[in-house]
Amino acid sequence: MNIFLAFFVLLVSSQHILGDEKVRYDDFKVYRLTPKTVQAVEALRNLEDSNSEYDFWTAVRGVGYPVDIMVAPHLKYRFNDIINSGEFDAEVYISDVQELIDNERPKTRLAGIVDWTDYNTLDEINDWLRSLVDEYPDNVSLVKAGTSYENREILGVKVVFNPGNEDRTVFIESNIHAREWISSAVTTWILNQLLTSKDTNVRQIADTHDWYFVPVFNPDGFVYSHTTDRMWRKTRVPYFLCAGADPNRNWGYYFNTGGSSSNPCSETYGGPSAFSEPSTKTLSEFITTIGPKLGAYIAFHSYSQLMLLPYGYSSSHLDNYQDLYNVGVKAASSLSQKYGTKFQVGNIVELLYVASGGSMDWVKGTFKTPITYTYELRDTGRYGFILPADQIIPSAEETLDSLVTILQEFDKIKKN
Repeated sequence: MNIFLAFFVLLVSSQHILGDEKVRYDDFKVYRLTPKTVQAVEALRNLEDSNSEYDFWTAVRGVGYPVDIMVAPHLKYRFNDIINSGEFDAEVYISDVQELIDNERPKTRLAGIVDWTDYNTLDEINDWLRSLVDEYPDNVSLVKAGTSYENREILGVKVVFNPGNEDRTVFIESNIHAREWISSAVTTWILNQLLTSKDTNVRQIADTHDWYFVPVFNPDGFVYSHTTDRMWRKTRVPYFLCAGADPNRNWGYYFNTGGSSSNPCSETYGGPSAFSEPSTKTLSEFITTIGPKLGAYIAFHSYSQLMLLPYGYSSSHLDNYQDLYNVGVKAASSLSQKYGTKFQVGNIVELLYVASGGSMDWVKGTFKTPITYTYELRDTGRYGFILPADQIIPSAEETLDSLVTILQEFDKIKKN
């Protein structure tokens, strides 16, 4: 075997294209680094852009803003050289990623049950969606919103309680990033509440809007995160040396104008072209069929406790930014009432970083949808993507409180 072929096999194996042995993260640590200088910021950005050995759980923002980086055990001495440079405040934020994974879910569970005490598989979620059609035949219909590279259906439901709300359609997406399990759990819990809750405010928003819920936008990656690699983020489309593109950098609105990588091994690889991923292409085609009727588009991600406003390609306050911000502040206040959870509100670029090619940007830019928010759900890093299942219901409860505020406040704006 020549050197190039050996190198190719090594890289492909590390990306889990070959074999199906479950990836473990024993002794992997998450470090929180806070750069002290502009030079330190640039050094971290260069490390993120050029080195796929380190997994940046949060992106580099600027001086004084913490960055969470997962480091493999065999890299810890090399990483200590970075820490010891004196350019960063540093702490070990998660001492053993595998320990969190092992304790993320209940020790015993009833397979096939969707009750929000545990995270569910794709098959469990889809079977539950199908069951809703039988249980609520007058209100719920199954929709096929797209198809993935591995030929999985991207399923959702349309929920209608009253006629005449077509131009007040709310679309909720989640799990476009595979490892963000809390996002689809929150989506399905909110869907269940709209069907079952007797709360006056919940009934008001349920009955005065049409709804689309698509819990898993990235089914191939989501399945892979359950069966093989809990920390998988991207799609599973094979590219040279590595698998997958970031499906939230792959949408055709200001595609690849910042915040995405051209390296297929990067977690933020945007793909070779807009809508190169079958999932994003077919989802965009489905959304286009209802786009002119969209009153609201809500995307759930994790983590960081943020409510993000368009756009990801620019820090300019465009379109109805001020209304989105003002209502977002009120929604964040509502969200904090039950458990004291604090969310920041603002433009994607200002709060995080440039991130072009996202789904919310595409919807906002294409259809001028008035209500557009991307949530980064719990937490702020103590568990990160591995949020314990006992936080599903509290996270979902507070998120629904904020969604009620958003829709009711925008109704007031419309009336004025």
